[in-house]
Amino acid sequence: MARMNKPITAPDRDANAVSAKPAYQRARGRASVGFDLKGGRTRLSQLAQMGAAKAMLPRVHSADPELVFLNTAGGLTAGDRLEYEITLGAGTRASAVTQTAERAYRSLPDLPPARLDVSITVGAGGHLSWLPQETILFDHAALDRRTQIDLAEDASCLACETVVLGRAAMGETVSDLSFRDWREIRRAGKPIYLDPLTLSGRDLDLAAHPAVLGGARAMSSLIYCAPEAEDRLDPLRQLLESAGADIEVAASAWDGRLVLRAMAGDAAPLRHMLGAAIQYLSGAALPRVWQM
Repeated sequence: MARMNKPITAPDRDANAVSAKPAYQRARGRASVGFDLKGGRTRLSQLAQMGAAKAMLPRVHSADPELVFLNTAGGLTAGDRLEYEITLGAGTRASAVTQTAERAYRSLPDLPPARLDVSITVGAGGHLSWLPQETILFDHAALDRRTQIDLAEDASCLACETVVLGRAAMGETVSDLSFRDWREIRRAGKPIYLDPLTLSGRDLDLAAHPAVLGGARAMSSLIYCAPEAEDRLDPLRQLLESAGADIEVAASAWDGRLVLRAMAGDAAPLRHMLGAAIQYLSGAALPRVWQM
């Protein structure tokens, strides 16, 4: 009896599987770096990194190391998560930067926002300059970021942040986004500086209003926490007088804290102004990765 060949058919599939959402590949990364005092100099004591977050220590001429964080994913979008962690032991001094501007790209509405967490601990008598380059927010970006700096009772820090709404040179505009930023500095466990920021499409609709952005597309802030912070205010204000008419900037100081805020229609003038302020307050040259 002749054997009949049974036709080959595809395996049965659940009808719902056809409409299932695709599993998007997400970027994950964590870089943790520690420094201790050895032989009177700040030395690397810990380095751990995984995924898209990398930490590098380029050769520098100064005695204080310059730590450079890098996101090898090239940017952040919905569902991505990066963590940077720095621990400075007693008496250590260092600066930490990002290799280039961080970019938050368009996010899909059905995914959670990208997340970036920065955790910094500075031991007794230590100092850290946290000087990331700009964060560029593209149209329909979704980013949640949290930066927390914990200082010992007599430690100090200098921290900056610049947020840019699209790239002016490319003619980009940002009409909608979700950006939630939380920056906190604590001394001996007690909050001494809290700077939350939320930007949404509704805020951008009012961006031209003086109470919002006043038409600016780039904004910077600089915080210096040290016992002599108030003594630095008048010289800093004199320095800012040459910032230029295209920048709106102001500075104030109280109780061991100095805060500078600035806005402009483009990131370039802010970068130059911020660089001059950082060099004055830190008493050192800008990190090598800052291109002026």
